[in-house]
Amino acid sequence: MAPPAREKLVSGNWKMHHNHYEAIQFVQKLSAMLRASPVPPGRAVSLHPSLTSLRSVQTAVDSDGVPVALGAQTCHFEDRGAFTGEVSAGMLAKLGVRYVLAGHSERRAYAGETDEIVRAKVDAILRHEMTPILCVGETLPEREAGDATAKVVRQLEAALGGRDGSVVGRVVIAYEPIWAIGTGQVASSDDAEDMAACVRGTVRRLVGAEAARAVRVQYGGSVTADNAGEVMSCDNVDGVLVGGASLDPEAFSAIIHSGG
Repeated sequence: MAPPAREKLVSGNWKMHHNHYEAIQFVQKLSAMLRASPVPPGRAVSLHPSLTSLRSVQTAVDSDGVPVALGAQTCHFEDRGAFTGEVSAGMLAKLGVRYVLAGHSERRAYAGETDEIVRAKVDAILRHEMTPILCVGETLPEREAGDATAKVVRQLEAALGGRDGSVVGRVVIAYEPIWAIGTGQVASSDDAEDMAACVRGTVRRLVGAEAARAVRVQYGGSVTADNAGEVMSCDNVDGVLVGGASLDPEAFSAIIHSGG
């Protein structure tokens, strides 16, 4: 039996692209496209610009009434302190940010974020009443060794174990096979569905069936307009986390509308 319908979330992670001038131009173009062809029912959109573009995107989205939620790419786990170059979850919340990525594979790889740090970031995001997008996924060697499921389960246990089910049900979990990010390789829809079902099953084991039904599971990894519809048609996949294709408003709009 298929799971109950959940709102699908299409998230654009700009990474280190688009200065604030380019960000404003992007929002203006996307706004015009979404006026002509509105976001489909049962679907939501978030944009995750670089830190220097957050305020510009917020202003552009608000002034044009664009049906897009503001997102951030990361935050620090402390609310304040001597952490040069960091930004707190509270600061993001004051800007109207609604979604924050936690544990993206690039942060884990390049910034040394451990499972413990990722859990602390999820704590901070929830503490400031925003929604974490918890990223989990395996490398190619881990997949080839048959360790993909164990890796994802371990990351979920570290970030979500011991929490109340009502809290976990609000989290978005993004499965991102690391070998597919920016490579053009894409997990098959069967692979995406299998891992999304594993994610949901792990949530069920950790915190209960109600949270497992409520939690949204995204797929991320070389998502384009050509494959987004098929991936989002999977029973347990509730949206996509888009990288490079989210940098172009036409391509991103096409993904938003993929699958109807």
